[in-house]
This record gives sequence, C-alpha cells and structure tokens, in this order.
Amino acid sequence: MKFSSLILLFLSFTLLSCNGQSSKSIQTIVPEAFAKKIKETPKAQILDVRTPEEFASEHIESAVNVNFLGDNFVTDAEKFDKSKPVFVYCKIGGRSSKAAAKLAELGFATIYNLDGGMMKWNSAGLSKPSDKIIGMGSPEYAALLNTDKKVLIDFYAKWCAPCKKMAPFLDKMQKDCAENVDIIRLDADENKTLIQEMKIDELPTLILYENKKIIWKHSGYISEEDLRKQLQ
Repeated sequence: MKFSSLILLFLSFTLLSCNGQSSKSIQTIVPEAFAKKIKETPKAQILDVRTPEEFASEHIESAVNVNFLGDNFVTDAEKFDKSKPVFVYCKIGGRSSKAAAKLAELGFATIYNLDGGMMKWNSAGLSKPSDKIIGMGSPEYAALLNTDKKVLIDFYAKWCAPCKKMAPFLDKMQKDCAENVDIIRLDADENKTLIQEMKIDELPTLILYENKKIIWKHSGYISEEDLRKQLQ
C-alpha cells in the first residue's frame, strides 16, 4: 500500500513537472509585442493555424499556413526548427492557444502566442493598409442609426461559439422589441473594413445607440435576461 502511494506521488510530480516545462515555453503576448519579436527574430517562423480559406483572406506577412484543425498539423509542425522561436496565431486566440500547447508537447523551446489573434492584430493597426472596402462602409453604417428608436448592433461571426449561443434569443428579440429597438446583426467576416475602422477586437460585440450616440457597449457573451434589461 505504501509502495503504491509512493508510485502515485512520483507520477503526479512527473506530470506536474512536464506541464510546468511546457507552459514555460509558451508566452502569450499582445500584438505590439508579437510584431516586435517577429521583427527582432531573423527568418521568423510564423504559423497561421487557421483554415486555408481564412489564411487566403488575410494573414501576417511571411506566415505559413499550418491548419490546427487539419489532419496533418503535427506532421507539418515537425518541419519547423524546434530550437528557434515559433510565432503562432489564429482568429481570436482559441486555436492558437491549443496549437501552442501541442507545439510545447512536440518539444518547441520558445513559443509566442498572439493574444486575441488577427482581430486584435487588425485592431492595433498592424495589418497592411488596404484601399479595398469589404462589406459595409462608414456611410452605410451611419445610415442604420437614422431612426427615433434605439439601435442595437450585434457584431458576430458564424464560427464564434458565444455568438451561436446568443443567436436564437437575438432573433426572437428582433421581433419582440421591434417597436422600440432596431436590432441589427452584422457578420464581422463580411464587414472587415467596418471592424477595422471601429477597432472591434472581440466577438460578439454589442453596441447600443440612442439618438446616434453610444449609450452601452459589451463584448463577449451576455444572457437574454441581462440584454433585455439594457434595452428597457
């Protein structure tokens, strides 16, 4: 009995030590620091762990697409130099955090994970300027506020888990509150120009206007009950 307890204690200590070593190799840093580290690193290894479709729409310069959700992530990741720093990012930080943990398991010594992903990177003004307008522009957005009613703008995305959870009651509230509030849902991926101009770096983001002025703003999940209180 005593011997078994010692074995369990040893295994627990070993697991904790391994997890500690893995976590020490990962640094989650803000966009400005991420960009600075890339600039200071010769031939920086930058991994975009989103899907090929997301990568094609926009990505950090010199990044390589290594899809975390694909079947070949480990095989593709093994092609990089484990002794040199590796920079990892995704859309908002969820997939890159998991990818960073996997890279640590594979033995990568130094891993920089982009806090907030491409959304915060764009919000920080670090993406290349583009003259191309994607989706709605500022004039069209301003026109949405031309009403005597309150206006609630919901910026969401199809891949966003909290957005999916909120969608059913938001659809319901569009009808229930129509007399006093216009609830307008805008897909962030289809309105990238607006997202960048407004520096929105988290989804969902809800903005409530009255007489064209912002009276309330919220990022992240909110319950139907709490949202209805804000609209009263």
